[in-house]
Amino acid sequence: MTVSYDDARTALLDAALLHVPFDGWSEATFQAAMRDAEIAPGVARAVCPRGAVDLAIAFHRNGDQVMLDKLAATDMSGLKFSEKVTEAVWMRIGANDNKEAVRRGTTLFALPVYAGDGARLIWGTADHIWTALGDTSEDYNWYTKRATLSGVYSSTVLYWLGDDSPDAMATRAFLERRIGDVMQIEKIKSQVRKSPTLSRLMAGPEWVLGRIKPPARAQRDTMPGSWTAPRGDAGRP
Repeated sequence: MTVSYDDARTALLDAALLHVPFDGWSEATFQAAMRDAEIAPGVARAVCPRGAVDLAIAFHRNGDQVMLDKLAATDMSGLKFSEKVTEAVWMRIGANDNKEAVRRGTTLFALPVYAGDGARLIWGTADHIWTALGDTSEDYNWYTKRATLSGVYSSTVLYWLGDDSPDAMATRAFLERRIGDVMQIEKIKSQVRKSPTLSRLMAGPEWVLGRIKPPARAQRDTMPGSWTAPRGDAGRP
């Protein structure tokens, strides 16, 4: 019987999660998952060329999808935007139903060889949140919003991993403080724009930054940007 790519990956991930608390996202876990799921080595390597690393990535992305499904089913029309962001991050934390798997993943993606994968995953989570909440940024703010939220999310996950308070309420309080800090930054930016003196001072940098555009939707996993040449300069070296 032919097994689809998605079915094989799901079976491998489900089997691996039983071994991750003991062996981490390692080759030993991947070998055990192949045996338990009864997936032929050739098929398993085709689905996950890097073995358990690819399963760890799939585990994170599954959490993103759980968050997106919950966001789509939740009415947040009565909330302030900062509260919507807080709820979205909280939903993503809640999607982590296997704390030890998250802990082991954090260790894996802290390794230099996999740090790029980890950064892309966190950036992807932040992008999912902003996109789901209707972000329409078309300039450098597209990047700053996601960079800031990436920092909030990653620091909150680290706090949550060490939190043993009832219902992780200490983590919730930590998250709300971090979002509050971000809103203070936004308040300062707004004050700068309203100041006649500071707004003129920032006019040049704002113009330059305004030429930076978000990447095409199909390219967003790799976080590239694009530069729009000023009118009349196109084609110049």
